[in-house]
Amino acid sequence: MAEPIWLAEPATGGSGRPVDLRSDTVTQPTAGMRAAMAQAQVGDDVYGEDPTVNALQERVATLFGHEAALWCPTGSMANQIAVQLLVPPGEELLCDADAHLVTYEIGAAAAIGGISTRTWPACGADLDVDLVADLIRPEGYFAVPTRAVAVEQTHNRAGGAVLPLASLQALRGVVDAAGVALHCDGARLWHAASADQVPLDEYGRLFDTLSVCLSKGLGAPAGSLVVGRAEQIAQARWIRKRMGGGMRQAGILAAAGHYALDHHLARLTVDHERAQRLATALEPFGVVDPAQVRTNIVALNLAKAPFDGAGLATAARGSGVLVSVLGPRLARLVLHYDLTDADLDRAVEVLTSVFAGD
Repeated sequence: MAEPIWLAEPATGGSGRPVDLRSDTVTQPTAGMRAAMAQAQVGDDVYGEDPTVNALQERVATLFGHEAALWCPTGSMANQIAVQLLVPPGEELLCDADAHLVTYEIGAAAAIGGISTRTWPACGADLDVDLVADLIRPEGYFAVPTRAVAVEQTHNRAGGAVLPLASLQALRGVVDAAGVALHCDGARLWHAASADQVPLDEYGRLFDTLSVCLSKGLGAPAGSLVVGRAEQIAQARWIRKRMGGGMRQAGILAAAGHYALDHHLARLTVDHERAQRLATALEPFGVVDPAQVRTNIVALNLAKAPFDGAGLATAARGSGVLVSVLGPRLARLVLHYDLTDADLDRAVEVLTSVFAGD
């Protein structure tokens, strides 16, 4: 059996380290972040005594206009804790068919939370609010009732698409009328706020729970937070422990989160600009529309390309550029702070050459 493309040792194409466009999770902590981690004040977070974790939780809750937050080691854990807060076992969560919650979390909602999920067709950069409203199922004769709706902002498989604020506000009205909760998988919500200039607390007030990630785009080595009401977060602490997420001197990692918010949040527009440049360079090959690239992700539709995703990844890797394959005819390029202008030049050179068949 051939070795999976994501495990194979990358070539460098004679230019030193590879240009890694697979994800914004591949970043290395900066010297400043490492220093902050080394100097962090710590305590036992299972006892709630780590001052750096406590300060980060309070800070993030305040940013989103909520009462409390809970640090978790991973984004998937934060998502799964949030949906368990909203949906009892045997009842239903609605989300889109391409959502991270049901695509990349290994069936955790069902396997761990006992949660039934139902999906609507992915709509890319927007949301069909009327369709979602029609899917919400009330309690009835042995019917599985809908207890929550989840949306992803920004949307990974839709190429970092930003759901319009007006659509989210309309969805809030729908769930309120139906008496169900609303969760935001906000792993890259920071990018949406930057792209559309929407204050974080304006997003926050739309949702009963949110999960936000510090290692996607912001550069922390680990860490996501569940955000919600104080009583929800008290329960979330129990669920986190049950899932194996209780950590001791986690302030070392929380310090990286503080540093990321202080130093990396404001520069996300740089990644958006670089994504635009990359998309514009590849537009002539019919694989991307730059107008659809709003944040740091460039999704490549290879339906009309002379190769599939694996073929693109192999060809690019041979010249020292790493790309992510999301499906037979779908690839992804992700911009992040570890990349330089020279790296972007190299990526443009390599990828245009691959698509041109040179």
